Amino acid sequence: MRPLALKSKEEQVRNIIKCGKDPIFFFKNFLKIQHATRGLVPFETYDFQDSCVQAFREHRFNIVLKSRQLGLSTITAAYAVWLAIFHKDKSILVIATKLPTAVNFIKKVKVMLNNLPQWLLLPKMNPTTQSVTFSNGSSIAAIPTSEDAGRSEALSLLIVDEAAFIRNFEDIWTGLSPTLSTGGSAIVLSTPCGVGGQFYKMWMEGEAKANDFNTIRLSWDVHPEHDQTWFEKETKNLTKRKIGQEYMCDFVSSGDTFLTPAELEFVHDFIVPPIERAGLDRNIWVWKKPEMNRTYVVSADVSRGDAHDFSAFHVLDVDTAEVCVEYMGKIPPEELADVLFEWGKKYNDALVAPENNTFGYFVCKKLQLLGYPRIYYHSAKSDPFTYVPIDPANEKPGFPTQQKTRVAILAKLEELIRTKKLLTRSQRLYDQLQAFVWNGNKPQAMKGGHDDLVMSVAIASWLVDGSGSGMNEDATAMSWALLQATSVERRDSNELPGINVIRPLMSPAMELNSQNVYTPRDPGQTRFGNEDFGWLMR
Repeated sequence: MRPLALKSKEEQVRNIIKCGKDPIFFFKNFLKIQHATRGLVPFETYDFQDSCVQAFREHRFNIVLKSRQLGLSTITAAYAVWLAIFHKDKSILVIATKLPTAVNFIKKVKVMLNNLPQWLLLPKMNPTTQSVTFSNGSSIAAIPTSEDAGRSEALSLLIVDEAAFIRNFEDIWTGLSPTLSTGGSAIVLSTPCGVGGQFYKMWMEGEAKANDFNTIRLSWDVHPEHDQTWFEKETKNLTKRKIGQEYMCDFVSSGDTFLTPAELEFVHDFIVPPIERAGLDRNIWVWKKPEMNRTYVVSADVSRGDAHDFSAFHVLDVDTAEVCVEYMGKIPPEELADVLFEWGKKYNDALVAPENNTFGYFVCKKLQLLGYPRIYYHSAKSDPFTYVPIDPANEKPGFPTQQKTRVAILAKLEELIRTKKLLTRSQRLYDQLQAFVWNGNKPQAMKGGHDDLVMSVAIASWLVDGSGSGMNEDATAMSWALLQATSVERRDSNELPGINVIRPLMSPAMELNSQNVYTPRDPGQTRFGNEDFGWLMR
């Protein structure tokens, strides 16, 4: 409930200080917004909007994957107003897909400002069609997309609206790097627009903690007024693909996916959040704890830890083909070996099967040096779970991801999903499967996409029956004809969040250290929580 008009000077001062320290208090007690049907109304924020504001304060870079009709443009406009009037010299820029959208954002801002109590709007303002400037040196401006958008500005906050729909967003984002280099923050928000592109890349790398973006996913049902009846009414004339994109936060592929729509829907239906997020970067997702007397396999797709690709691993229950653990991140191969050792031991000395190409071979060799008791050998003629190499000097540990073996493991993966035997609950894997498409007769990740989780779980799929012989002859014959090696196009990189930092390539024999691993920000820190608001009283 909103407070009555404050007549006491002391009360006004106390509320000014409180508003400056707490944007949610400011919104709920003093802001008004223009509602589409109810007109001018108090801004009663919802819990998910409050959580977004808290994230904006705690993290310098935020990327929001959202459904339509959640009021995200309103909450970002309110946040811009709070930042501008309670902080000096804040330059806030909004980049929109087109001019009317930019103008509408400023209209929201002006409605909020024009309906504040006079004693609360301390800086004087000078509004125009596309901007509002303040006497405290702050400003809010909104502009349509262009290749030089915002390049001459030194920004405190950049808001990019519907980023997935901005043409040439990769070039625009690269050009904006200098504007944020002095400590500015960014909020990049959008509904998805297919797999690939800069927004998709930034989101996927943010999910894997491979850039500085904090990820926020908001599907239609986070809004307390959106029940099943509302959803059915809004989507009754839309295709499943459109519903997934507009309301379910799905990166729907624009190509022919490796899996059929029905198979993708099966994978999607079992997605649930992990029960635990472990590891330094919290990217080890756990759905099921180890159980006594059960047999597990640990598969891994290995990268060098600092380039375009990620390293990934899975822990699967051999008998049920259930994914218990999943990891996706950027970690040096030497440290990945330590992690595989740890999780293999946790899961009853699981059979560990990293790919053995390039850096993967280094992981295999370190596992041997660590004395891990059960490593996969492709040369095994008997049960790989009990196989001991006859000629250790000449038998290569690990799984060889060559052309023919990739054909086989991808076909086995497809078979397990088609027959509803593989149970995975991962949103990350689902996102990659949507981007894993047929290019002619080759299945591969789309441009800008990743296949690390796909290849890791494919290796595990080959081994879940304990022998590697679970494929039927027809599936194998079809695979030889249709599948070839997967490939992902690499891109140049620079230091802007969302574009990877490339460090010099290191030999596996060189020492790797903790500086190569992402260290997360302390979530308890807020970026404006300790600011002195005494200037407001002068």
